[in-house]
Amino acid sequence: MNLPNSVRIVEVGPRDGLQNEKGEFISTEVKVELINSLADAGLTHIEAASFVSPKWVPQMADATEVMSGIERKKGVTYSALTPNLIGLEGAISGRANEIAVFSAASEAFTEKNINCSISESLERFKPVMSAAEKAGIPVRGYVSTVIGCPYAGDIDPEAVAKVAEAMYKMGCYEISLGDTVGVGTPLKVKRMLAAVSALVPKERLAVHFHDTYGQALANIYAALEEGIAVIDSSVAGLGGCPYAKGASGNVATEDVVYLLEGLGISSGINLDALVRTSHWITEKLDKKNNSKVALAMGANRSQLEK
Repeated sequence: MNLPNSVRIVEVGPRDGLQNEKGEFISTEVKVELINSLADAGLTHIEAASFVSPKWVPQMADATEVMSGIERKKGVTYSALTPNLIGLEGAISGRANEIAVFSAASEAFTEKNINCSISESLERFKPVMSAAEKAGIPVRGYVSTVIGCPYAGDIDPEAVAKVAEAMYKMGCYEISLGDTVGVGTPLKVKRMLAAVSALVPKERLAVHFHDTYGQALANIYAALEEGIAVIDSSVAGLGGCPYAKGASGNVATEDVVYLLEGLGISSGINLDALVRTSHWITEKLDKKNNSKVALAMGANRSQLEK
């Protein structure tokens, strides 16, 4: 098997996970404590905030306060999503170590999501990329709907490859390939990765899976077999996609770490500490924990304590 010896997990819970939470505003203190706890558990790459208009993403309105409130841990990258120059300015003032920009492989999804075509979305990134380069800030690129789209159906792997290549050539050091609505299966994932890796080096690729049909871990394993060594995930499986009805949360970080440990692949993450953080944040949000591993470990401890 061509499995990597180690994997870098990009924790997206504090941004991608929390931004879709409905109801009451999640306090800055909770967000900061979540980020600090994740770093203490061994996460070395945490997507901490999003510098977007509060009108569109109310839960990220305190991005500046969150970035200034966290306890910076040596060796940890604290990144922020920045769709435009105003967002970049906020990320710079917030001392983000890295920024992220996003597009999609589906024209229909891009129109629904950010009200422009794919080519227009890429064009918008150019001034952001230029300014980030001048500021010495690395840029990560997201490509959504790499397997399927809620509006256009199946997505041609070549379309994914074209967008990923464009973002790579623009200067994104890494491209995260997102199955936004969670319709992927291992064979579809392998076909998509084959097309993309023909144009972008595998060591510059990451995968980002939602677990709508329960296929996220199988898809991650398929990606590992193809030599992919960077995985996006979200503590407790937090998150979803407001533009894709029925799309469940991101794959849970705990479940990914458990899989990696079973394969003998190092992630540098303390699973027990991560599970404690998982239960803590879901209690704070008063919602169900979507991590099977967190639920199982919690149940096992309860049985032992009886």
